[in-house]
Amino acid sequence: MGRIKTRYIKVVSQKIYNMGEEKFSTNFDENKAAVTQYATIPSKKMRNSIVGYITRLKKQAE
Repeated sequence: MGRIKTRYIKVVSQKIYNMGEEKFSTNFDENKAAVTQYATIPSKKMRNSIVGYITRLKKQAE
């Protein structure tokens, strides 16, 4: 079983994903750079959670 993401992480991730869907890929490190263009996230842990969820959304879309 994986870790469960909070509703806040899911909502923010979905908004960022919808803003630049074509810029994201299934690569976590590339997505970290892309997320910084769309949002200023205060903590490293929160940024990584958001990027991980966006990566998961992209994998599900493919």
